[in-house]
Amino acid sequence: MRFQEFQEFRQRQLSASPSLLDTSETNVYGALAPLRPQPPTDVRTVHRCDLARAWLRRFALPEEWSGHAMVCRGVRHGLGVVFHWLHAVQGRLWLPSDVYPVYFELARAAGLEPASYPTLPAPALPGSPADHRPEYLLLANPSKPLGRYLSDAECAALVSWLRESPHRRLLIDSVYDLGAPFAAGTQSLLDTGRAVLLHSVTKGWLWPRTFGVVLLGPAHAELADAFRTDPPTSAQLQLADRLLTEHGDVPRQVVAELAARAERLFERLPQDVLGAIPTASRICPGNYFFPVGIPARTLQREYGVLAMPVRVFGENDWSGSILTSLADAFGPAPTGAR
Repeated sequence: MRFQEFQEFRQRQLSASPSLLDTSETNVYGALAPLRPQPPTDVRTVHRCDLARAWLRRFALPEEWSGHAMVCRGVRHGLGVVFHWLHAVQGRLWLPSDVYPVYFELARAAGLEPASYPTLPAPALPGSPADHRPEYLLLANPSKPLGRYLSDAECAALVSWLRESPHRRLLIDSVYDLGAPFAAGTQSLLDTGRAVLLHSVTKGWLWPRTFGVVLLGPAHAELADAFRTDPPTSAQLQLADRLLTEHGDVPRQVVAELAARAERLFERLPQDVLGAIPTASRICPGNYFFPVGIPARTLQREYGVLAMPVRVFGENDWSGSILTSLADAFGPAPTGAR
């Protein structure tokens, strides 16, 4: 069942059984709309180099990396540029099969035929041997819908994967990392010198497809040229400047609101279901995806919980399902409610 099919199924189930506990809402922008900063009304000139340095300062990264910090319109845009370059150099691409179907859409639009690996119930890195071609593996940290940061052991396995071939690189989608600096695991992968980091204001500031940064490695001069010739609009640069300079606390507010929603979800769940959520997912800051090793049909039939099957996110044979904390039932009480 793909995403749109599930949305139609979800509406039918909620209409037929209003008592179902809806744990299948995925629209974070709608759920957290009051936290989204307003766009600027004044007009000013904003330079990409200044934004790159501001982004590096926020995440405690060396400002001398500004020449490698490519300003873009978000992670989707950044991946599109990278994927077109990877196709031009006849590279191989590995994508997580059960994280974000748009990864595959972007890759195929660039002419690539990506291979895949599963992340649920835990990431399983590909074991195929390397060859002479550039080989890139995309991962998310924190990973969704896994709902947690990669463990030290998983990061060590990624470093070992890199060491098996000088042609291997990582693409790290850090859009769900709402803290600053980035997670220690992400930093350790950056320290290999063989990772490209992608980040944006999509989740932390609730502004999708607006502004992002792709932090390139030292060997990506061709990619740098591609980003420089395809910049964000002046309005997007102005908004990004306002978000970074005047609304720097918004990601913390988003984390706090998502933590409150998660607690309300946990209070409503049957104990058997709550106990099936891995601890790492329950305590991950800013998380709103919670995997459970219980089939969605069982959750609905035996517990009155409407959850998402894993296949909503992509190909995976795991029998578990995914809960979210974004439905109105887990939001703040209306003003004036007692």
